[in-house]
Amino acid sequence: MSFESKVPSGAELHAEIKRLKEERNAVILAHYYQTPDIQDIADFVGDSLELSRKAAETDADVILFCGVKFMAETAKILSPEKTVILPDMDAGCSLEDSCPPEKFKAFREANPDHIALTYINCSTEVKALSDVIVTSSSAETILAQIPEDQKIIFGPDRHLGGWLSRNFGREMLLWPGVCVVHEAFSETELLKLKEQHPGAPVAAHPECPPAIVDHADYVGSTSGILKFAGEFEGDTLIVATEPHIMHQMEKALPEKTFIGAPGADGNCNCNICPYMALNTMEKMYTALRDLEPRIEMDEELRLEAKKSLEKMLEMASGTVGQGDLGFVKFGGR
Repeated sequence: MSFESKVPSGAELHAEIKRLKEERNAVILAHYYQTPDIQDIADFVGDSLELSRKAAETDADVILFCGVKFMAETAKILSPEKTVILPDMDAGCSLEDSCPPEKFKAFREANPDHIALTYINCSTEVKALSDVIVTSSSAETILAQIPEDQKIIFGPDRHLGGWLSRNFGREMLLWPGVCVVHEAFSETELLKLKEQHPGAPVAAHPECPPAIVDHADYVGSTSGILKFAGEFEGDTLIVATEPHIMHQMEKALPEKTFIGAPGADGNCNCNICPYMALNTMEKMYTALRDLEPRIEMDEELRLEAKKSLEKMLEMASGTVGQGDLGFVKFGGR
């Protein structure tokens, strides 16, 4: 192995990442679904849009986004003057993969009387084809501003779209995408876990299928689930989202117990996001060292995609960026 390609390990790796961060004037962002070591070395840990907005407010020259590709692209849309790098360019997203831009464009053209509300978990190209981007914190506020007679396309997550449709009484034409992480939860195993921990509430992400969400005491985004973890009465919480979020819960609330909702095999290992897992400390080091892989995009495309993000901020500025507070806390459980 050549000197140039050698990657340090252990404490040296940790120190070298910090040194390169300072040398590059970089800010390190980590999504809640990253491993604990990555979360702990990051400057900011949070949801994807929240992280991109925080990075845009810094004077950093480089953004190292430890998440998935669409998140790093969102950071580039909002900070075109900054160099945005991703530890592994193969860190994609099943929701993004389920919604190819050319098929989404044809879908829109086949339904010209519909506007497109599109979940932020999509490609830059799909953002550019959308009217309004939504996050789980902003969706309700945005839906409330759309006339009742206006037809709506919602994509790419059919579970999130279906949950919004059921809970806010808005019929929507749903794109048939799903998140592989949240799709993996098992209702049968969840019910077994609830029997083992009577009285323990369940917090679920709205990307989960209805069979999981229907058993939840709280439904909300990652930040919303974290907020609920600090507020619920009791000492045990069952968490139905990617299990690495529990690292933040355990750090903030060591007196409480957090249990990941199980998959079909009775454990939560199948619910670890395979895309997020592609990022490692070693890849963070080489990305900072080489300033690669780098997010690049056509300026015209960036500006088109930015329009749908700006429309969201215009319609829901009071909810976006305040931490996704979730939708509802169900009573009687």
